[in-house]
Amino acid sequence: MECSKSERQDASLLMQQPAHKAKASCIGSGSKLVYVENYGCASNKHDLEIMLALLSNAGYLRHADASSSDIILINTCAVKKPTEDRILSKLSFLSRLNKPIVISGCLPKIDLKAVENAAPNYAAAIDPFSISQIVEVAQAAAGGERRKRYFSDRPAIKPELPHSRLNKFIEITEIAEGCAGVCAYCCVRFARGKLHSYPQDVILNRIRTAIQDGAIEIWLTGQDIGAYGKDVGAKLTDLVRRVVDISGEFRVRLGMMNPNWVGGMLGEILDLYRNPKIYKFAHLPVQSGSDTVLEAMLRLYRVRDFVEIVEALRENVPQITIATDMIVGFPTERDEDFALSLELVKKTRPDIVNISKYAPRARTVASRMKELPVSVVSERSKRLSSICAQISLESNLRMIGFEECVYVTARNSKGKSLGRTSNYKIVILQDASLLGKRILAKISGAYPRYLEGTAQGFNHGLTLDNHERQHKHNEPENTEAVSAGFADTCKN
Repeated sequence: MECSKSERQDASLLMQQPAHKAKASCIGSGSKLVYVENYGCASNKHDLEIMLALLSNAGYLRHADASSSDIILINTCAVKKPTEDRILSKLSFLSRLNKPIVISGCLPKIDLKAVENAAPNYAAAIDPFSISQIVEVAQAAAGGERRKRYFSDRPAIKPELPHSRLNKFIEITEIAEGCAGVCAYCCVRFARGKLHSYPQDVILNRIRTAIQDGAIEIWLTGQDIGAYGKDVGAKLTDLVRRVVDISGEFRVRLGMMNPNWVGGMLGEILDLYRNPKIYKFAHLPVQSGSDTVLEAMLRLYRVRDFVEIVEALRENVPQITIATDMIVGFPTERDEDFALSLELVKKTRPDIVNISKYAPRARTVASRMKELPVSVVSERSKRLSSICAQISLESNLRMIGFEECVYVTARNSKGKSLGRTSNYKIVILQDASLLGKRILAKISGAYPRYLEGTAQGFNHGLTLDNHERQHKHNEPENTEAVSAGFADTCKN
């Protein structure tokens, strides 16, 4: 699994939606208090929403102060070493409060020893498969139980479980648990296991309910949604077609898809992106521009596969946002391999590149390889980051002057509205009153990671297609570069 920076940033937006600000610390109406911290990807956020709902139904209140809570719940992540180190440091600090600590998420099953060293007197460790037991776990912890493990062999059918959306406008639906890969550097499979796809009807029922409840953005998530159905004879494209057939005004964000799966259904994927309900956004983690390194990583595709997919997407879905992930400093990465990564980025020009410095993860094949010098990894990271930031800025600059249908789903820390264009670029709007609305916005500014825009009003049935989406007063100099090639509907 690749937990990208963009995915973590997306997940953080769920915490910034202030519609329930007055109740931010409350998830129920009881008297038992639980302090919660969450780390990691959209799947982790999804699991937290389930646990919060179950705790709320059992009478727990979410509490902002760990020292005066009855239970401490830390939902952990182990994808990247810096995140793990931060979590372990926090666990060590919290353990000094002498409160029952429940540790969920991926870390307990990946490296329980590290957890026990950081918090020797933890109450319980619960893996991602066992989150339906969170009330039992909390009650046992409050009763004095210590160092108890709640690990299961198979996940519950999570879309069937109650959940409490942290952002009322964004519905996270995990369509599968686990993955079908064996990447040499990844430890997440030790926590989330092999691919386990959830039934389509259960997924669709959950999404219908969310839309009826006011959700306007649907995240289809998993460790690799491209593999959805491979274990049960189903297909991702069939599921997505059924999702967009649901009545209502909403957009769907497709989660990360590995290139080896996309290549086998590329024609159907291209057809899906023509639907205005699908964000024109594709997250395709390539990891390296060198086939030699990809082979050592045990990735199931080669560079040419990634290039062919990107070229097909760009040709058939103009203005699509391409996101990818790159690992720099993998143990077998030579200078010439890194040069190929730079060349690939310059050739394919992804809008977003989530760059990770390689660090060994517990129990992985790569952890037994000799690491490159830290100075080499850092220097490569800086070079790649500089190039990618420039490409991202140039991509966003081409959006200036566009009128975009924006779905506003959050506010940032300064109270400004945050929305997404139809190609899933972040737009910051000064007006704080736009939350939950679909608006027409004119893009007025661009930075590497976001756009700035001005609301032009609320639009009833307005359709912007490749002929109508243009500057209102000034036709762009390079219309071919900036013309949008997909239809979109903007309604309030």
